[in-house]
Amino acid sequence: MKKDLHITLDIERLPEGYYLATSREVQGLVAQAKTFEKTVEIAEDIARKLLHAQKGKTKHQERITYPMVISA
Repeated sequence: MKKDLHITLDIERLPEGYYLATSREVQGLVAQAKTFEKTVEIAEDIARKLLHAQKGKTKHQERITYPMVISA
């Protein structure tokens, strides 16, 4: 039985107009495309392949995303 994993993509729009996606949970994940949708599609495929290749080699660490507001 396959287990669903939830990962967070960090996506930024580059000055050249492309989108760049990385993830802290999936080491080595880098995806770039002209549209947001294509970037997510590529990142999903890469994540799946990387996680399959890393299966059993590393433990998944728990990560907490905590939004913080700081007044300067």
